[in-house]
Amino acid sequence: MSDLAMDTRLARAGGAKRAVNLVTRAWFVAAALGHGVFLVYILAVFFPPIATEGLDGLRGMHLPAGFREGEFLGNLAAASHVLLAAIIIGGGPLQLVPAIRSRFPAFHRWLGRSYLVAAVLSALAGLYMVWTRGTVGGLVGHLGITLDGVLILVFAAFALRYALARRIREHRRWALRLFMAASAVWFFRVGLMGWVMLTGGAGVDFETFTGPFLTVLGFAQYLLPLAMLEWYFRCQARPSARGQWLYVVTLGVLTAYMCVGIFAAAMGLWLPRL
Repeated sequence: MSDLAMDTRLARAGGAKRAVNLVTRAWFVAAALGHGVFLVYILAVFFPPIATEGLDGLRGMHLPAGFREGEFLGNLAAASHVLLAAIIIGGGPLQLVPAIRSRFPAFHRWLGRSYLVAAVLSALAGLYMVWTRGTVGGLVGHLGITLDGVLILVFAAFALRYALARRIREHRRWALRLFMAASAVWFFRVGLMGWVMLTGGAGVDFETFTGPFLTVLGFAQYLLPLAMLEWYFRCQARPSARGQWLYVVTLGVLTAYMCVGIFAAAMGLWLPRL
């Protein structure tokens, strides 16, 4: 191979790598902003009534498995699930900011511990509610939420294991997987509202909250982010210009769709209730 051809190949590879990093950062900025809006909604809508009325504050809230008279454990699980969501939605993006990790390591460690505990407890509460109270979407919805809960527990265990072993590279990878799985509740709302805005809700029966799109979304809400994350890892480990550019295009389209979903969810679900 001539020197010119080699230089051209290296230049293309370098351009692809820069594009991968750029589109990944763009995705993260959009996701962090979307998480921030959702966090404001959670804090403003759910925290005040629960803080003043306890479990009775769940009455009248738009939750699939919300308040039920005389069911203390179920109501406690529902309240815990909501309150812990603030740590998950608010703390997750902060854990992924390199500047915070390097400049405030103690904060990063304590937030990471809080995030991991919150994710595990929230997953357990969610599994309890699904299989004792049910949820929307029937059996498929049950299975989708259950698989997500199991993945959260598995990812949290590996993230903790490698953190204790000081194997930081492996820890960060499992922590990223945990973030994707634990943020499924956010991905679901963004994915649904983006679809409604673009298609009017094709494949969704809003009366029964069932339909082919919801069936796909019930699993895609965490499997698709996880698949893109694994693809990102592959782009870093075995750089191929063609594969990297395909990743850039795919994530770019998904990021654009996510931004539509964030806007639609903010304007249709979250901000009107503040």
